[in-house]
Amino acid sequence: MIPTRPFPMSLPVRAPIPEQNADPAELAKFAALAHRWWDPASEFKPLHDINPLRLGWIDRVCGGLAGRRVVDVGCGGGILAESMAARGAEVVGIDLSEKPLGVAKLHTLESGVRVDYRLAGAEALAREAPSSFDVVTCMEMLEHVPDPASTIAACAALAKPGGHVVVSTINRNPKSYLFAIVGAEYLLRLLPRGTHDWGRFLKPAEVARHARRAGLDLEEVAGMTYNPLARTYRIESDTSVNYLAAFRRPAAAS
Repeated sequence: MIPTRPFPMSLPVRAPIPEQNADPAELAKFAALAHRWWDPASEFKPLHDINPLRLGWIDRVCGGLAGRRVVDVGCGGGILAESMAARGAEVVGIDLSEKPLGVAKLHTLESGVRVDYRLAGAEALAREAPSSFDVVTCMEMLEHVPDPASTIAACAALAKPGGHVVVSTINRNPKSYLFAIVGAEYLLRLLPRGTHDWGRFLKPAEVARHARRAGLDLEEVAGMTYNPLARTYRIESDTSVNYLAAFRRPAAAS
């Protein structure tokens, strides 16, 4: 059944941000599905379908992944982390949900691809290992955390001077409500119902503002669209629903 409540025109009042920047309900939601993470016909089919696109985009905007030290923030079951490692990157994957991490670790035994998976949040790792990574990725995660600005600031702190920070999330507007929630979750059933909360979606200007306050420079923005007839995804200029953004931490002064 499609939700009948009217389109939400204002953002809900948020509860105080907990010390750990994670929503227990969101962690539980993905933990319950973790055993199906690597099944390309499961609820994670969209992630499998978009992964070659986002991997190629990250590789291009960062000037190549081979030989780079990379951290994938909110790595989940490791689809992106493992594919970046397969391209020659030294990858650390972090997440705050144990079950998806367990699935990710098991899959490396099958694939033979080496990834250093850790149970940690971005903020904690940034305190432990600041300025340690050439590339920081945070894909399809910002819309699931209580404080996305904190996550972006942690990503900036993890990047080396001159390093790259790449994020992806969903725009907040009437079209994204129609496409990402009504369409994807109720009509096309690409995702389980309740996967997303429209109030947590982020406009590109909001992400850019958080990044700027964290000391990052915006380098490129691109949209990712879905054709329901061809059942294909593509990266293009339309950022009205899903989009990717690449930032760079300024190089240290010589």
